[in-house]
Amino acid sequence: MRASVYTKYGPPEVAKLMTVPKPLPKDNEVLVKVYSSTVNRTDSGFRSAEYFISRFWTGLLRPQYPRLGCEFAGIIEEIGQQVTTFKIGDKVFGFNDKTCGGHGEYLTISETDAIINMPDNLSFDEAAPITEGAHYALVDIRAAKVKHGQNVLVYGATGAIGSAAVQLLKHFGAIVTAVCNTKNVGLVKSLGADTVIDYQTQDFTKTKDKFDFIFDAVGKSSFGQCKPLLHEKGIYISTELGKNGENVLFALTTPLWGGKRLLFPIPSINKQDVIFLKELVEKREYKPVIDKFYRLDQIVEAYKYVESGQKTGNVIIKIVE
Repeated sequence: MRASVYTKYGPPEVAKLMTVPKPLPKDNEVLVKVYSSTVNRTDSGFRSAEYFISRFWTGLLRPQYPRLGCEFAGIIEEIGQQVTTFKIGDKVFGFNDKTCGGHGEYLTISETDAIINMPDNLSFDEAAPITEGAHYALVDIRAAKVKHGQNVLVYGATGAIGSAAVQLLKHFGAIVTAVCNTKNVGLVKSLGADTVIDYQTQDFTKTKDKFDFIFDAVGKSSFGQCKPLLHEKGIYISTELGKNGENVLFALTTPLWGGKRLLFPIPSINKQDVIFLKELVEKREYKPVIDKFYRLDQIVEAYKYVESGQKTGNVIIKIVE
């Protein structure tokens, strides 16, 4: 089968299109013929190993699992002897950041992991990007214990994480102020943001509003910068480590002060989370934003675009065209 394989950490060019053996499902696994995947922040982070700490999950010296692609949508082609929740022919989607595999024609995954049947009337391209950005946002929203009527600011509201965060926060009843660039103001409003700040014409730190929760979905702000905008017990969360890893330090120390806090939740996802996101999609309360489409043989170009910082929402890899 065809797959994008990386055998060392580095720039996009380390991803090579190769012919590899088709995986065989274990007794508790399903074999999925992948129709669509994505290139996302998780894939880029694993491939580049920019943060050395990521190697504790992916392999210290070289990648333990040579195929990336944590998001996928496809059709079950084979099931293990102990599988009871799926059958051959089921259309499924999900998230696998353990062994990945979405950047290939087939992958295997345990039936108990983050994989479920696709929502009705969705294409594979529409189902593939449901999980990655949304699960990061969901973990952080839950950590901040966002309540109905609270004021929340989302910085970087047009990426996969930020665009999902705006929609999820509206589901939870928050009043959302979103920060984005000029060209995406209309898009962010359509996602449900109550107020939109165009950072190209306005400094968001000059707003007179106060927030219960500030969520930096792109890691380009700082706790010190945003602290004046928080209510007395307000919470700041960034999806990045911050300068010199300061966000980890502040996550350990600010809860001891009893006032404004920085939290640094560890992202995770399970089957129930995917079910929750599927239900929101079916109720039309959440729809992943899709930017561009690439073929599997264009994976290097896809990585470069994702890492340019210019993408809006999600980038789809079409495994089956």
